[in-house]
Amino acid sequence: MTQYEVNNCSIDSILSSIKSNTIAIPEIQRPFVWDSTKVRDLIDSLYQGYPIGYIIVWQNPDVKLKDGSISIGKKVLIDGQQRVTALTAAIVGNEVLGSDYRKKQIKIAFNPKEKIFEVSNPAISKDIQWIDDISIVFKADFNVFKFVMKYSEKNGISEDIEQVSLISEAITNLKAIESNNIGMITLSHELNIEQVTNIFIRINSKGVALAQADFAMSKISSNEEYGGNVIRKMIDYFCHIMQTPGDYDAIRNNDTEFAGTDEFEAIKWAETENEDIYVPDYKDLLRVAFTSKFGRGKISDLVSLLSGRDFETREYKEEVAEASYRALKEGVAGFVKKTNFQRYLMIVKSVGIADASLIRSQNVLNFGYILYLTLREKKTEANLIEKIVRRWLVLSILLGRYSGSPESMFDYDIKRFMSYDNPMDYVIQIEEGQLSDAYWSNVLPMRLETSVASSPFYHLYLMAQVNAGDKGFLSEQIDVKSMLEHKGDIHHLFPKQYLINNGINNKAVYNQIANYAYLQSEINIKIKDKAPNVYMTDVVRQCETKEAKYGGIVDKEKLRQNLSDNCIPEEFIGMDVSDYTRFLEIRRKLMANKIHKFYDSLK
Repeated sequence: MTQYEVNNCSIDSILSSIKSNTIAIPEIQRPFVWDSTKVRDLIDSLYQGYPIGYIIVWQNPDVKLKDGSISIGKKVLIDGQQRVTALTAAIVGNEVLGSDYRKKQIKIAFNPKEKIFEVSNPAISKDIQWIDDISIVFKADFNVFKFVMKYSEKNGISEDIEQVSLISEAITNLKAIESNNIGMITLSHELNIEQVTNIFIRINSKGVALAQADFAMSKISSNEEYGGNVIRKMIDYFCHIMQTPGDYDAIRNNDTEFAGTDEFEAIKWAETENEDIYVPDYKDLLRVAFTSKFGRGKISDLVSLLSGRDFETREYKEEVAEASYRALKEGVAGFVKKTNFQRYLMIVKSVGIADASLIRSQNVLNFGYILYLTLREKKTEANLIEKIVRRWLVLSILLGRYSGSPESMFDYDIKRFMSYDNPMDYVIQIEEGQLSDAYWSNVLPMRLETSVASSPFYHLYLMAQVNAGDKGFLSEQIDVKSMLEHKGDIHHLFPKQYLINNGINNKAVYNQIANYAYLQSEINIKIKDKAPNVYMTDVVRQCETKEAKYGGIVDKEKLRQNLSDNCIPEEFIGMDVSDYTRFLEIRRKLMANKIHKFYDSLK
């Protein structure tokens, strides 16, 4: 076989292959997202004889069984799932799984007089001119002649031979849809994921890439012999419940068989989990489970292992596939285990990550969890696990470690962590090599020279404030953590309008993150567009008069501490627009120093 084969198959043949499991559709698909009208349009296109594109299947490799015989691999549907699901709904009458994980029926109606299709509704069901569900036409016992005679009689046209003939023609053409051809591209089992992805993009008219995790999930769910279908349910259901806990009852009631299993028991706690800092999707869960259990970072390796590939002999063996599914299930179970997940979240929060907005890269959290699970597997002492994971989370952000090619870096890092007797030695090695004095004094202040409020380095500064329990600028009681949790406001220390009024009109200049501070709105309103030397003079005065105007600080020592906590130099009290550039330079260094001290406190 070349890289792929292209054949034309009848719709009836494809649906038969799916029924006989020759082509495997993953048991738990991404929920059916097509609008019912799109199903109608698909059927209409087939009726008109229009092409509806290709479906793509991937041939599983032939596997050597324990007795020495060869098991021929089945084909897994990797593209065209929505179209095939639409066909099974309209033609076979199968229910589909909606985005809320509730099953529903999509009935397509046909008017043989007008030769038009519509989504069935109560009015159409009562109209004798319509066939309210075309799936009856495709049943094995359907008789065109009998149906046409009955339809003609109901509609009072049985004596009109011409009209009866037209109705018969319309019904015959409708039934002939199942004989229409659809292109099927079969990708060779010898292709690796990178090649499959490239072919997929080239074939797909929209140029849409399919994530490698999608290929892996299709392979997992198509395997029933070693419980791949159950693994897929654990992954999909857990992630969906975490994201939409309101759908828990629908999932439980819809899949009563799975609801009675130990696997469902292991994930149902997610219904009451209210945290939004780490809400994984199926790709996150799959990657973490695989990397933590197998010590590899490349999803292509997972696909090979699940196919039964022995990396040493390059053969495909049943025992390798069986062991790989067993290990993956253990990895998924470790991920969804309530105590593991919640203890990891406690570590994440202890770093100062008080809100999901502080983590721009989900892969930082993913690798943190991989590290946590891996160290637990190695029986590392609990206190050491916490220290390593905390430092690695912050170090990863400092170095942008997983912002480029996370898969390769995951693979690199996990293999090195596993090679050290004391995993902390690897952390120290990276620190010594990449977090030099020059990094803290020069590189980090330069990274803080930006107007992008979502900068990971600004987020690190906020994490440092949360970790230290700092109060907001000019706040006596309300801390930065509370402001973050309640979506408080970031305001300009040199008010934006003040800078604009004084000729600084460039957003990239007046929106520098070194000009930002978490500040209560009521204080900001009173500051309005005043120069720092104006409103700060009032703040100093209120410390003398004890009459609060800007916030509740009425003590000079508390004011001095508040400025220090917010990395604002005391000379800020006398600054005006002429000092703005110098202020930014000073504050960036203070912010970098705070982050440095914060990181050192994690050691």
